[in-house]
Amino acid sequence: MTSDEERGRYASKRDRLARLTRLVSILQAHPEGMRTGDIAARVGMSVRTVYRDLVALQDELRLPVWGEDGVWGIDSEKAFLPPLKLTQQEAMAVVLSARLMVRYADKYDPDLASAFEKLERGLPPALAEHVERTLDGLSKAPRDERFSANVRLLTRAWAERRVVTIDYAPANYEAGAAPRRATVQPYLLEPSLQTHALYLIGFDEERDALRTFKIERIRTAALTPRTFEPPDPAATTSALRAAWDIIADQPPVEVVLRFAPGVATRVLEATWHPTQTVETEPDGSLRWRATVSGTIEIRLWILQWGDDVEVLAPVGLRDDVAATHQRAAERYVAVRA
Repeated sequence: MTSDEERGRYASKRDRLARLTRLVSILQAHPEGMRTGDIAARVGMSVRTVYRDLVALQDELRLPVWGEDGVWGIDSEKAFLPPLKLTQQEAMAVVLSARLMVRYADKYDPDLASAFEKLERGLPPALAEHVERTLDGLSKAPRDERFSANVRLLTRAWAERRVVTIDYAPANYEAGAAPRRATVQPYLLEPSLQTHALYLIGFDEERDALRTFKIERIRTAALTPRTFEPPDPAATTSALRAAWDIIADQPPVEVVLRFAPGVATRVLEATWHPTQTVETEPDGSLRWRATVSGTIEIRLWILQWGDDVEVLAPVGLRDDVAATHQRAAERYVAVRA
């Protein structure tokens, strides 16, 4: 074979690969599917060539491509993402991030386990052993099939920008609230370090507002054929900025605290909230303030500091924390008696 023939064959393979790659991108961008003629018009190829390439994706590359009544699509839930090529330092960063997630997970996550197994295969021995220990720990966690199924469905909805319906049970602290059916545009799936839970953050169409749903309280979830346009990422980030942990759908409240001198240095070692400001008092105590979304989440953090913190504002939160400490003190007195 001459060099010209080799170059021609290489160019042909390169062009075919480019066509197939673009075809996959188009199908992924249209989860509802596209007609062959529309695809051909989009890529500037004949319908016959497009059809041949679709069959190649199915038969040669084994991608989950489907065709029905002239409409073609790809099952994004079953499709594979391209492999990552990580440096050793990047791999360590991924391992540490995933290990942090495992430490706070209270149930087995089959997809996290599968990701760890794939990551392990390309790591040097020391890191691979680290991952193996993580897999051992994860395997001992309890299984929750309903939770896993809901996470997969919501992940697909988020990736495909599909509206979902969920049957949702309210929290125990929501007095008088009843289970309800919600129609939601999924914006984010966010883990919480405070509650060791996973949350769906999205636009609640019935409430016409951003809402937070704890996935453990979702009884059933279903995809709808409707799609949505996500909001400006900057607007979403801004809305979530006021959340203490996850909840961003409550009215903003300015919280002012006074920390005792003995813990002031520990408080200063971290930025607890992006809006916080701190001021050291002459006696060594610390005046701390931030504007947060409601007081449900920050209340738990405040109680963790015991008598080393005093709530100065708002009055309702101050009274709530004081009453909680009073009840606790009474319980301990009753035990001694």
